[in-house]
Amino acid sequence: MALVVQKYGGTSVGTTDRIKNVAKRIIKTYDAGNDVIVVVSAMSGETNKLVALANEMCEIPDGREYDVLVATGEQVTIGLLAMYLKSQGYKAKSYQGWQVPIVTDSTATKARIESIDDANMRADLKDGTIVILAGFQGVDAHGNVTTLGRGGSDTSAVAIAAALKADVCE
Repeated sequence: MALVVQKYGGTSVGTTDRIKNVAKRIIKTYDAGNDVIVVVSAMSGETNKLVALANEMCEIPDGREYDVLVATGEQVTIGLLAMYLKSQGYKAKSYQGWQVPIVTDSTATKARIESIDDANMRADLKDGTIVILAGFQGVDAHGNVTTLGRGGSDTSAVAIAAALKADVCE
């Protein structure tokens, strides 16, 4: 049994049909006897829509509030994916960055990961649960939501794979 971290970007999860296709790939990996952690991005175009909303509100958005806003894109994806996996009879649990927690520095919009507490994810994996993680986000020492900048979901996937000593990161 291997620990597999799979990362899916915005195009792969861009519609509900695509999310269902991603779920089929996850199920195939899980049914092969592997533990699976999935890191996902926001659905295609969602982050850009959220950025546009922020820019409509003010010329230079406050960094903290900007991070709170743009982190919501991934939250939609993890919820939809976990719901679908559960509807197919699988144990699945979604995590936002602060729920793990993925602890970052306090740099708004370009935070750097400082540590990852893997205890909850490990307990879920031991219980046979597929872990679904919002990429691109974390939390600072003060409890503020932070984002890792563009490409942050890739960073999240690699960091999770390293922290949990995954056998594979796809």
